[in-house]
Amino acid sequence: MHIFARILKENIDKTIFMIDPIVKTIELGDGRTITLETGKLAKQADGAVMLRMGNTMLLATVCGAKDAAPGTDFMPLQVEYKEKFASFGRFPGGFTKREGRASDYEILTSRLVDRALRPLFPDNYHAEVFVTINLYSADGIDMPDALAGLAASAALAVSDIPFNGPISEVRVGRIDGNFVINPTFQQLEKADMNIMVAATYDNIMMVEGEMDEVSEAELLEAMKIAHEAIKVHCKAQIEFMEMAGKAVKREYDHEVNDEELRKQVREACYDKVYAVAASGNANKHERHDAFEAIREEFKAQFSEEELAEKAELIGRYYHDVEKEAMRRCILDEGKRLDGRETTQIRPIWCEVDYLPGPHGSAVFTRGETQSLTSVTLGTKLDEKIIDDVLVHGKERFLLHYNFPPFSTGEARPQRGVGRREIGHGNLAHRALKGMIPDDFPYVVRVVSDILESNGSSSMATVCAGTLALMDAGVQLKKPVSGIAMGLIKNPGEEKYAVLSDILGDEDHLGDMDFKVTGTKDGITATQMDIKVDGLSFEILEKALSQAKEGRMHILGKITETMPEPRPEMKDHAPRIETMIIPKEFIGAIIGPGGKIIQGMQEETGTVITIEEINGTGRIEISGTNKDSITNAVRMIKGIVAVPEIGEVYKGKVRSIMPYGAFVEFLPGKDGLLHISEIDWKRLENVEEAGIKEGDEIEVKLLDIDPKTGKFKLSRKVLFPRPEKK
Repeated sequence: MHIFARILKENIDKTIFMIDPIVKTIELGDGRTITLETGKLAKQADGAVMLRMGNTMLLATVCGAKDAAPGTDFMPLQVEYKEKFASFGRFPGGFTKREGRASDYEILTSRLVDRALRPLFPDNYHAEVFVTINLYSADGIDMPDALAGLAASAALAVSDIPFNGPISEVRVGRIDGNFVINPTFQQLEKADMNIMVAATYDNIMMVEGEMDEVSEAELLEAMKIAHEAIKVHCKAQIEFMEMAGKAVKREYDHEVNDEELRKQVREACYDKVYAVAASGNANKHERHDAFEAIREEFKAQFSEEELAEKAELIGRYYHDVEKEAMRRCILDEGKRLDGRETTQIRPIWCEVDYLPGPHGSAVFTRGETQSLTSVTLGTKLDEKIIDDVLVHGKERFLLHYNFPPFSTGEARPQRGVGRREIGHGNLAHRALKGMIPDDFPYVVRVVSDILESNGSSSMATVCAGTLALMDAGVQLKKPVSGIAMGLIKNPGEEKYAVLSDILGDEDHLGDMDFKVTGTKDGITATQMDIKVDGLSFEILEKALSQAKEGRMHILGKITETMPEPRPEMKDHAPRIETMIIPKEFIGAIIGPGGKIIQGMQEETGTVITIEEINGTGRIEISGTNKDSITNAVRMIKGIVAVPEIGEVYKGKVRSIMPYGAFVEFLPGKDGLLHISEIDWKRLENVEEAGIKEGDEIEVKLLDIDPKTGKFKLSRKVLFPRPEKK
């Protein structure tokens, strides 16, 4: 190599390897720390941060397109959270042994980050942004999903992508009455509250979680504690951004505006739109047609050539007019699009036992939102196996939510389950799962099909799910209802309106979507997304109080339809009996190669499953009729029973010998019935007593040999001894 080239290469190598990464450490105050590192990995991304807490490490990267795609008038953000199996020293399952499609857990974590970040990009920023968060190391102690939001925000902070953050997310668990920030996996098992909170330094942005019937005040307290912890994270990120020299963000120009056209649209359309908004038409499609007619009337003044140039802008400006008119109508006159007052719930009708095939079913209709929900009861063989990177186990309560296009009148195909369906289903699952009886032996699957939608179909799923479960004979601890709350608050104005049971348009054009579910005694789950800055805890308190009133009203409608669960399951539902046995009898019930348990299933026509739980054996026996289950229970009790001297047993003759018969008096336990113990009279052979193989006879256990464990049986002692002549 030429001497000059060699010197140049050495200098370049030194330059590359002498760059020190930028590191920021966050002291959490409980002995734990979080470190943020940039400048070492993934340097070609616009922003990349390796977050470390203990042995948990997440790499968050962000890449943003330089320009917006033509015609884009929204924020095309995509967030992907992925857990590598190698992070916990595991192989992926399946034949390929490679990470595949995202699990529900990964999708839900992605949604948590997306919902916190999306509202904070500038309104006029429309370039594609991709946020990727990969779990590269885990120790099974700290929960990585609670750190994903912080990692993503830090990556944005050290990029030049415009973002009105930073934000962070934390989990709050209440354990033995104390709130814990980002509890470990082990700690969370004891928690009666588990919520994720995302916020900027000033405002709460997102809340989601489940709880054990807590009060509104307790939920607010948890949110406040979470926000204090988040402020520490946000302050550290600002300092981290300055250390990286990224305080100044890139310039962009993603919108072309025509202020004269904007003025024309407002002057020509606002009063007409306001009149439609104030008309109180409860029919969504009629209302939308009326709004569409106003826009088409305005567009009619332009030629086709002019519309080709201006149609996109007209659509955007007209949307702004609709939004302003709807909001002003509510704030100034207290009138909502469908004519309701701010606290009023739409008309509700419910029906149970609508479908004869499922084990339980219900229809719940609130206004123009309708859920048809079914319940299926299954056995242990129907459990869902969870095999995520850090979470392993089985799920006995499943809830699936489907949102077909026809529910909103859309003419498009249905292409599988989307992220939204997984998120909404998870919320309803959290709302209901705590009300399933602790000792309920069945695996339960709830399926909610949304047949109509105009606001809060996930809450309709909760209500329909409650009714369907009660219709199936599931003895719920308490019925659960849910409601979605909205908010209208213009920047700089003190006046605001909290809306109960929001419409789809009120969600789209409003500032908050706050879903709350619960029983008469407290909240079981919540999900909140905020789209406006400056939301005070005073407003949140009012929203929660108003939500409670709405929940109680809806709960009343549910209990009017079905005051309590059916006392019995329907005739075509499977029957399940559970038994707890000592651990040492598990092998005896299974038998060599499964011979005993398979024989019992074949003989009784039942399905028998057995597993070891906490040092005991748990048996589930399922069948289509009571007699088959009773026979299986009797056989199992026989196996686990300890033979007692002096007890009388009904046994089966297994073999005949010259000196007597061997009788199986308990499953797997044979004893000798000596020829002298068959009858009081002297017998020459066993057949003389009329006993043959396969006969069922009663015998008494006389003795157990202490050395060999052999059983001595007698039949004659059960007969009166004849008097001597």
